[in-house]
Amino acid sequence: MESVYIETTIISYLVSRPSRDILVAAHQQTTFEWWATRRHEFECYISQVVIDEIAAGDTEAVERRLKELQILQVLEVDKEAEGLTQAIIQCGAIP
Repeated sequence: MESVYIETTIISYLVSRPSRDILVAAHQQTTFEWWATRRHEFECYISQVVIDEIAAGDTEAVERRLKELQILQVLEVDKEAEGLTQAIIQCGAIP
């Protein structure tokens, strides 16, 4: 089974109110459909970084986001992961 890392945006799209922005609404719909129909085909992982990010903000929204994470495995952050993070940031792939 293939592995997928679920980052913060995915969870946010999944539980947010439908957006009026057509592009964001399309992302939300695609995410919802994938989560409902395809997620079970993959081993899905998150990290403590994702948990920390989705635990911030509006209390009700935080509760909805955290509820979705209960079924996901949490990856340990190690030196190799931190090194990869720094390399990605340094090359400008992620601000």
